[in-house]
Amino acid sequence: MKKIYFLMPYPLGEAPSQRFRFEQYLDILQKNGYQYHLSSFLDIDAWNILYKPGRHIQKAIKILSGFVRRIGDLFSMSGYEYVFIHREAAPIGPPVFEWAIAKVLRKKVIYDFDDAIWLPNTSDNNRIASSLKWHSKVSSICRWSYKVSCGNAYLADYAHQFNKNVIVNPTTIDTGSYHNRIKDQHTPTLTIGWTGTHSTIQYLDMIVPVLEKLELKYNFVFMVISNSPPSFKLRSLQYIKWSKDTEVDDLLKFNIGIMPLTDDPWAKGKCGFKALQYMSLGIPALVSPVGVNVSIVDDGMNGMICNNTNDWERAIELLINSRELNISMGIEARKKVEASYSVSSNSQNFISLFQ
Repeated sequence: MKKIYFLMPYPLGEAPSQRFRFEQYLDILQKNGYQYHLSSFLDIDAWNILYKPGRHIQKAIKILSGFVRRIGDLFSMSGYEYVFIHREAAPIGPPVFEWAIAKVLRKKVIYDFDDAIWLPNTSDNNRIASSLKWHSKVSSICRWSYKVSCGNAYLADYAHQFNKNVIVNPTTIDTGSYHNRIKDQHTPTLTIGWTGTHSTIQYLDMIVPVLEKLELKYNFVFMVISNSPPSFKLRSLQYIKWSKDTEVDDLLKFNIGIMPLTDDPWAKGKCGFKALQYMSLGIPALVSPVGVNVSIVDDGMNGMICNNTNDWERAIELLINSRELNISMGIEARKKVEASYSVSSNSQNFISLFQ
């Protein structure tokens, strides 16, 4: 029986990148004869204080505990053929653990990432942590790995510079047992929605003027689901704090889902997860033409691609005025996810990482 040792940054079931890139495949791995062990750098207590202000001593102690845990991992993986590393073995410092696993322990490393993590991406929320990161380590880990698992072609092109065994492993949706409902578009009030974290909420800045203009003509709700409220003000704004327990129920309040992005190297590494979540629930997605978005959304069929503010205004207004179009696009959106971005459609591709 093949055995896989998973090294991941966050506790099981807490971080979207882990949940939708590999955690939802764990049962499938077992059914295909694989055993696995999971080890997170941060424990649940560390995760719960990670993005809260202050508590610097507690955070430092938790980071040190994570390094101690990783040292223990080196002595615990002797019976494992594969080591799956999601993003990095440790959030700061050089790739010491990755080097030891690949070069000293001679394990087959599967290196997985879903963002352009070789680029600095600093905000006010992560400025201190970013200064301690070792962004240049991504190329080295790619070079040492048995295979590299990338969320889209843009990331794969980067990895191909250092490793010939690169597999595009898209972020996928479990349409069978999680995102398994369809939006009822016949609601009294239309809701335009966005979901994301504090680190991506900046992308909404380009949409606020459009919504301000549309508010003068139409009655709608603009719903933001995030871990912290937005700073901008809109008459239509309704904020919901993100919760894993109500994630799908909250998304089903949307009639239209939006995913604006700026066209820059970091955004090109995004894997279209917001659009995929909307579409899997039968909600048409309006997206910027950045990176994988243009592959996920078929313009005019299951959503719309918006190149500028005029496009955003026209697309939103069109869907405000036609529930029938919302319904037809939503049906096609669900079909697209099931065919190309679902767990069931990608299972064999994921399993091939360990063959």
